[in-house]
Amino acid sequence: MDSTTPDTALLVMDMQSAVIRNLPDYNEITGKVAKAIAFARSNGLPVLFVAINFRPGMPEVGKNNKVFSASKQRSMSVKNVNMEELMKIDTTVAPLSDEIVIIKKRLSAFTGSDLEVVLRAQGIQHIILTGVATSGVVLSTLREAADKDYRITVLSDCCTDGDTEVHNVLIHKVFPGQASVFSLEEWLGTDWHIR
Repeated sequence: MDSTTPDTALLVMDMQSAVIRNLPDYNEITGKVAKAIAFARSNGLPVLFVAINFRPGMPEVGKNNKVFSASKQRSMSVKNVNMEELMKIDTTVAPLSDEIVIIKKRLSAFTGSDLEVVLRAQGIQHIILTGVATSGVVLSTLREAADKDYRITVLSDCCTDGDTEVHNVLIHKVFPGQASVFSLEEWLGTDWHIR
């Protein structure tokens, strides 16, 4: 990899309208993530989008999966569920036509996806995590990325969770053990490539 190629990528995870539209801080989280995306793009950092998606009827989800089995039951009770429409990334933080969208099948951005192949192909060794929920995709991706020896940064206010207390415990007590944790303003205000 030449010295001008960044080894850092911003991951925008589970920012799908169906996932985030009922968040009480919807405008705040989408605004901050949009600002992080704009900053990454203007500094030549790749922005990778991660979205969860299933086939019609969700055959990838087994009955023992506590997180997704209830969604599977709901989707089976509604006729003509358009999974593609349900899983569109919110327009506020949507990818550009040439940006990569990773499709996953579980909480972690790595599980059931080609994320690791894409990261290796792009020479990415440092990932910056944003998304919803802190206790879901962010936690699961952080743990797996740490086990795979990636450098990790979490943008604390570019993540949110339905449970504020859980979000705060993860951001302040759990994540710092395996990642650098910055607010968006801290990240914007310092030299991004040294982290």
